[in-house]
Amino acid sequence: MRMDVELARLFTPELIYRIKFLPLGWQDRKLKIAMVDPDNPLFREEIESFIGAKIIPSKISEEEFEEEIREADLVKGVLEEASEAFSGEEIMGVGEEEVSVESLSLQESSIVKLVNSVVFTAVHRGASDIHIEVTDRNVKVKYRVDGVLYPAMEPIQKKFHSGIISRIKVMADLDIAEKRIPQDGRFQLRIKGKKIDFRVSILPGIHGEECVIRILDKEHLASSFKKLTLDKLGFDEDVVRSIRKHINFPYGMFLVTGPTGSGKTTTLYAALSEIVTEEEKIITIEDPVEYNVPGILQIPVNEKKGLTFARGLRSILRHDPDKVMVGEIRDPETAEIAVQAALTGHLVMTTVHANNVFDVISRFVHMGIDLHSLVSALNATLAQRLVRKLCPHCKIEVKYDKSTLEENGFDPEIYSGHTFYKPGGCDFCNRTGYRGRMAIGEFLELSDTIKEMIVARKPSRLIKEEARKSGMEFIREKGMKKVIEGATSLRELNKVSFASLEK
Repeated sequence: MRMDVELARLFTPELIYRIKFLPLGWQDRKLKIAMVDPDNPLFREEIESFIGAKIIPSKISEEEFEEEIREADLVKGVLEEASEAFSGEEIMGVGEEEVSVESLSLQESSIVKLVNSVVFTAVHRGASDIHIEVTDRNVKVKYRVDGVLYPAMEPIQKKFHSGIISRIKVMADLDIAEKRIPQDGRFQLRIKGKKIDFRVSILPGIHGEECVIRILDKEHLASSFKKLTLDKLGFDEDVVRSIRKHINFPYGMFLVTGPTGSGKTTTLYAALSEIVTEEEKIITIEDPVEYNVPGILQIPVNEKKGLTFARGLRSILRHDPDKVMVGEIRDPETAEIAVQAALTGHLVMTTVHANNVFDVISRFVHMGIDLHSLVSALNATLAQRLVRKLCPHCKIEVKYDKSTLEENGFDPEIYSGHTFYKPGGCDFCNRTGYRGRMAIGEFLELSDTIKEMIVARKPSRLIKEEARKSGMEFIREKGMKKVIEGATSLRELNKVSFASLEK
């Protein structure tokens, strides 16, 4: 079932959202539509009156309606309407808790309507962040979707910048008069019947204050995590098997590493969702708690009140947990406690920032952790990256010459003439050529031989050779498989991995 985007543009966004229907196409001069409530005669009459033709209704679930609307980017009409009607009038005030297409059309303040429309559209598009950037000439609004920023609308005149930032500050309960120092806050709105949290960060720049709003749709995430398993993250089967093996160990440490935004926390939650039972007590400490998982005690870090990772982890260990998840190891004290917990009968799952599975050891040594204790506690390490998946509807075939293949680590003898794919662009993927992301990762299980080499401080080159002998594949090799399969593009892989460094 695919919505006809051109037909959808014949209707107003308000009508589509209120009745919840999708135009599919024409059949014998009748319009085929999918409706959440096809048995409602008033809805059917209203659509027929609007389009001037009879309809052929069929049933669709509300989840399918929301997903199709998001993919087709039909909510763009809401944002365009708000920006087109933009005036110089700046009426401040607290907006309604409920933000919907109907409430947006009733709001009189151009600033209030614009800000709420930006937020409303971002949630429908599945954005993780909203960026409001200011230049010497205008204000740009961008959304981060699948880890990539793209413009949400045409640039806004700079004279409205102060009103937009002030409106956001009012929503986040921040100081409107203070424009010289960074400010952080949060607010909550009800959108589509769900409470959604927003975290606001204001930063002063040379042209004025810039703003980033992080979107935390906890209810959506909670429903997603009910169905989330390691199989759905994109890892190869051998990596998934290795993760499952080690998260069921009775004690020791399992580390996930990678840069910021590489999906480390999501991987750990997918792992937790597979092992949570009534027979074991699982406790997490995070900053912040972004996903609520039933059956697990989750503790948010609060440094202003003195609840740090280290202090919280000490308290957790007095609660007799079987498994502990530490959101991130940032300092020597937390690292020391985590290692000791792993050595005293607890399974500790945590994340640390490092480029690959071998750099993790150096990170801990740099924090002053005893190398023998670390090696005794550490069972395995996973390093991961996120790459965007090519849109299946518009990806384009491409063949690479010999030099390009060699530069990117492919054997020209094997892959010369092989059909690769690059991004195209269609309504289904918002003209980006990509839809969704998947994880690629390298998994290192610390065998006795590798542990002995680490303790003996052997060069990383020799440790890598030993890991390869035991069957380990590096991130670059895992990503190359995805490129060969046509799941992602070579350009996307090169954004997270370098052929010359990871052969």
